[in-house]
Amino acid sequence: MKKPKSIIYLLLLALSTIITNLVNAETVLPAPNGISYPVGLKNWRVLSSSYRTDNDTQRVILGNSIAINAARTNQTKPWPKGSILAKLVWKNTQHPKWDAAIVPGEFVHSEIMIKDAVQYKSTGGWGYARWQRETQQPYGKDSSFAQECFSCHSKVKGNDYVFTLPAKIP
Repeated sequence: MKKPKSIIYLLLLALSTIITNLVNAETVLPAPNGISYPVGLKNWRVLSSSYRTDNDTQRVILGNSIAINAARTNQTKPWPKGSILAKLVWKNTQHPKWDAAIVPGEFVHSEIMIKDAVQYKSTGGWGYARWQRETQQPYGKDSSFAQECFSCHSKVKGNDYVFTLPAKIP
């Protein structure tokens, strides 16, 4: 039986896309608890941003498609399984040509939270990972570092352990 050319072209296109994604995959080592740096994170959509006065940093909070959909439909208490929130963190610096503007300076680290109430039951249903500096070195000596994250996130238990308040987009 002869296959239509369009099916063959679609299969070749799909294979090409898969190979391209594998070639372009992040080469960052996983966190000590086995969580991998999300492939394609640089192309995720923005959920929110934050500014921390205690350590003079700013963050852009990104979400995978599950998290974005949950935020846009106000379905975040609890966040659905498979939601991934990512924070990209920079030290603040003054804009060199505009004194009133604070802009990203040195890159500090990236962090992610993965929602899976069963797999991450001991940490409020969230898996935590962090990578430091532009070299994206995994944070923590062993998997116990996640308890450090969870102890801080316990302050917002009533918000499903998430500090991020999704920005409202008109």
